[in-house]
Amino acid sequence: MEPSRRGACCSLRIQAVLLLLSLFLARGRGTELVYRVQEESPAGTYIGNLARDLKLSEPGVTYNLASGAGSARFVDLNRETGELRTSAAVLDREELCPEPDAGTGGSAEPCWLRFDVLLLPPRLFRLLKLRLRVDDINDRAPRFPASSLGLSVPENAEPGSRYPLEPAAEDPEPGLNGMLRYRLQGAGAAAFSLAQEDGALPGKPVPFLVLEVPLDREYRDRYVMELVAEDRGSPCLSGTATVTVSVTDINDHCPEFPESELSFSLYSNCSAGTTITRLRARDPDLGYNAHVAYSYGERVPGSSVSLFSLDSTSGTIRLAAPIPGDAARSHRLTVLATGTGCAPVTATVSLTIIPVSSGPPALAARYIALQADGVLYLKETEPLRTPLAFFTVTEHRQQQPVRCYLQGAAATFRLARYRGLRDEYLLETAQPLDYELQRRYEVAVVAENSNKLAQRVHLQIQLIDENDNPPIFSSPSVQVFIEENNPPNSFLVKLRATDADSGEMGNITYLLGPGVPPIFAVDQFSGSLSVSTSLDREEQDRYRLTIRAVDGGTPSLESTATVLLTIQDVNDNSPRFINKDFNFFVPEDYPSFSEIGVIGVIDPDAGTNGWVALSILNGSEHFMIDTGKGNLMASVPLDREQQSSYILWIQATDGGEPALSAVAKVTVLLIDVNDNPPLVLFPQSNLSFLLVLPSTVPGSSITEVYAVDKDTGMNAVIAYSIIGHRGPRPETFVIDAGTGNITLHEALVKNDHGLYRLLVKVSDHGHPEPLHSSVIVNLFVNETLSNESYVENLLRKDPGIRIEESLPETRTDPFQTKLDVFPCETVLIALSVLCFGLFALAFALACYISFRKGKHRRKKYGVTEVEIPLKKTLALYSLEKKSLNDLDL
Repeated sequence: MEPSRRGACCSLRIQAVLLLLSLFLARGRGTELVYRVQEESPAGTYIGNLARDLKLSEPGVTYNLASGAGSARFVDLNRETGELRTSAAVLDREELCPEPDAGTGGSAEPCWLRFDVLLLPPRLFRLLKLRLRVDDINDRAPRFPASSLGLSVPENAEPGSRYPLEPAAEDPEPGLNGMLRYRLQGAGAAAFSLAQEDGALPGKPVPFLVLEVPLDREYRDRYVMELVAEDRGSPCLSGTATVTVSVTDINDHCPEFPESELSFSLYSNCSAGTTITRLRARDPDLGYNAHVAYSYGERVPGSSVSLFSLDSTSGTIRLAAPIPGDAARSHRLTVLATGTGCAPVTATVSLTIIPVSSGPPALAARYIALQADGVLYLKETEPLRTPLAFFTVTEHRQQQPVRCYLQGAAATFRLARYRGLRDEYLLETAQPLDYELQRRYEVAVVAENSNKLAQRVHLQIQLIDENDNPPIFSSPSVQVFIEENNPPNSFLVKLRATDADSGEMGNITYLLGPGVPPIFAVDQFSGSLSVSTSLDREEQDRYRLTIRAVDGGTPSLESTATVLLTIQDVNDNSPRFINKDFNFFVPEDYPSFSEIGVIGVIDPDAGTNGWVALSILNGSEHFMIDTGKGNLMASVPLDREQQSSYILWIQATDGGEPALSAVAKVTVLLIDVNDNPPLVLFPQSNLSFLLVLPSTVPGSSITEVYAVDKDTGMNAVIAYSIIGHRGPRPETFVIDAGTGNITLHEALVKNDHGLYRLLVKVSDHGHPEPLHSSVIVNLFVNETLSNESYVENLLRKDPGIRIEESLPETRTDPFQTKLDVFPCETVLIALSVLCFGLFALAFALACYISFRKGKHRRKKYGVTEVEIPLKKTLALYSLEKKSLNDLDL
């Protein structure tokens, strides 16, 4: 045995040395094969066959990819046939062979993958060097770094002006697949054309926008078009970017009056501050270029300038002071409108003053509300009947009645006599005001006499906004769903609230409400709600979040919205058994298909992800399990004597996609049932006999009844008793209840010669009812065995023995040969209580000794019939003529 092992080891070492030597020698003479494949080829695409290309027909050749080559992961090689195909790894030429000058239009450098193949066994060894060329396909469309491009072009730009459109599109493909060309499309492209100039790299032109027509911002201030970048691959791929051209203003227009001559009349009793007219010069330019300043011409008389004021910004002409009686009846005012960088334009206003004797009543206004430049300012929260102005009507002719009334916004304001006075009127609010509904009112107070001559005072009433509107969410309750295990800082929802107030009072700040966990955050300006960590549905499956919207008023107003966040389950938890190991103790006579135990398993996932199915990985021929409930059952009858325990592996698989599983160990231990009676191993036959010499000394061991029990524990503890006997003096022999040893009780005399037949009962201590067997022990008392056939004839004629006594079926201690009765029962009970632990220990020790003794006897005698030697002075005879005289005990 040892020389053959050494020879095998030497052979393996020689083969290893030869293989290393072959590799070393083949490094410089490896065969090279070249193949081609397109990038993005699906897994399993055929590349080539090494056996066919090498023209190898030698049987037993295997093809092996050399380890350590990173390129080998892109191919699958059949070891038996040598067929080479693409693997599941994606072939991306741009990643495998990046080129900084890709798309130059020239011939791109080939992209090669290199790996080695070893041909085995060593006697056929060959090193193949494979080169795989990865050909490019047009799989990437041109892409603009920015999706929109913006240009500003002045409106006085000359046709033919060129503007670069940068950044230009990018395409990492090599060759024609990366060469780009551009074109314009869209409605805005009518005013522009596209030119291309060579860029830093060939095949990468820079697009220029060329103006084709004159621009006029006042006619059109913006042009929107699309810039399309196309490659030259097949098929052609393209990318787009939106180009927005904004036409900027220049000061190419001057102010103009719609009318150059205006005429107005006013009564000599008009009150100071009365608005006569407002001049408006129009300039179509924007911003500073459209600014207009108003002034009187140098030829306007000083008396007219002092009597009539001109607002330089708005162009409003008002009566600056009461008209004196000696004032001129006509005035001609030249008004200049001067724009930025423009010569003034003029308009002439002719004013005629009508004497009061033939004019309307005089109307004097005294303002109660805040007034500036003829505008009354009033808070929107002012209550009803808030006074704005007080008016006094004066009629030159006392006998003429005067009617005073309000024009415009009559439902919002009212003009009433003040305390019943005839010539005093009060202007006040008639209904609640709301800045959000209407911000400005224009009214006129009219005083009219019986001649239909009227005097008007025009008023502009501007409401002042108050913080009287809280923010309002577009939806007060929002439901949001997100899968668990989300990436950190995941966006959840964008909340939007509006505030009808103006200015700072309408600015809204978003805040988290009370009780919101700190893992959530809301952008105070946009209202975007996000979560900073990954959520776990098994920890918490729902969140109720309160979001506050607070305006910028003082004091601030706010409203709230509720976000109901539901975490959707993902199959991220494997089933878990409630115990690492399961142990079940079952009687061996337990009925089939009855529940042995329940395998408890849980899965914290929800829905189908949390549904668990159980299966037995081994031992399914003896056991079965309820897939859903986990009830373990035996499918066949169990027998402890055939197998005392079973180890099962139970797999729990959930219903997720992909499914997750777990395995637990289950041990089924069979509890012994007293289902086997003792088996008598000696004597082997009821017809065998033993010669006993009359000179045998009392107390000598004559023979032994030996039996075994396949059960365990008390079910296997055996007691021996003589329940029947026949012979000259049957009580001559007795048996030890624990060992089965038959001894001579009294000395033998001459009258005791003859055949003795003892019926021995062999009983176990099983529960609930002991089982037993019986055997006949035949003893022939005589000096010699002169006529053996005589004894055999006696045994054949009367093999049976009548049971002469019936012993009670009590559990006796087989190791106790003599029962000592203590005279004092009370003391015995006390000692029994004190020594209970010692008795339990003694019982366990006795069981252990009995087990070892039975094991020793089984080894000695076996299961079949055996011959037990008695003593050297005794002889054993059987019908088979076998003698045991020469065997020792």
